[in-house]
Amino acid sequence: MLVEGGDGRIMDRGRAVRIVATGAAVPGKRLEAEELDRQLGLHVGTSFKQTGIRSRFLSTDETASQLAAAACREALERSGMSWDDVDCLVAACATMDQALPFNAAMIHAELGLEGRRTTTFDVGASCLSFLAALDVCTVLVDAGRFRRVMIVSADISTFTTDRSDLRTNGIFGDGAAACLIEKSEGVESSILASNMITLSEGVEHCQIRAGGSRFHRRVAGSEKALFQMRPRPLYALVARELPGFVDRLLATAGVRKEEIDLVVPHQASHLALQHLRRSLGIDRERLVDISATHGNQVGASLPTALHHGLAEGKVARGSKILLLGSGAGVTIGGVVLIH
Repeated sequence: MLVEGGDGRIMDRGRAVRIVATGAAVPGKRLEAEELDRQLGLHVGTSFKQTGIRSRFLSTDETASQLAAAACREALERSGMSWDDVDCLVAACATMDQALPFNAAMIHAELGLEGRRTTTFDVGASCLSFLAALDVCTVLVDAGRFRRVMIVSADISTFTTDRSDLRTNGIFGDGAAACLIEKSEGVESSILASNMITLSEGVEHCQIRAGGSRFHRRVAGSEKALFQMRPRPLYALVARELPGFVDRLLATAGVRKEEIDLVVPHQASHLALQHLRRSLGIDRERLVDISATHGNQVGASLPTALHHGLAEGKVARGSKILLLGSGAGVTIGGVVLIH
């Protein structure tokens, strides 16, 4: 809930919600940079030099729902709970497993939960779908609407990239990650602040045109079904807006930049992460960077990075974490939380 502070600033009173556990899943195939070079007829080392990615995971026959279910199962196992303890499942994906029904219903079925009458729905905001879902769901949990919510992101983006274009094909990977949240009564874990803005002047900088009613797949050319990106104007737009956005978010949270123990960004690209680190003035140890081994997993990217940061013990309970990213739209979003 937003309230006005004594100095007139709008502050977020915080939401008493904590992350119980996380989980992640990747497809069975790992594509190394050298193999990609051979596929594209490039000199060995070219793709790594241009993208900073040594390897990434690619789906061959796994569906996004299967990966999502595997990530949910790991999160549940780490929590020590069962599905009887979870009353809402939210899918936060950038891509659809199929046109209908919505992703959360598909994942619910993949988990074998047909006999459980669970609330399920999707929250979509391209690469920032997880942040949007975390924002919405922590409000619902804090208000008492749900006891526990499983948020899961799963994307298989490599089917929609132009395999001959290193600028796009070279940076993406597939995967899924899940996060179980609950009310944090009696403990200090909380969401301190969250925000998301849309810079719609960049709405065409990052898009897949076909698949909806504007360019239906029955009539759209095949090129409209492929991912398209304008990297330079996209980078410039985000770089211009991001510092001020972060400053305002931290001010709302009442947290100084130097008090942040861990920054978990969307793994957009190697260059984007370098710029983020420089612009925020943080050292490498406080930034979760898994881009070299996972690539950009679209909506699953940020929660996968969060899972690795927590599973590897980078922070303890009570630490302050900044989740931050950008995506198609163009959107910029962030959450400040006490773990």
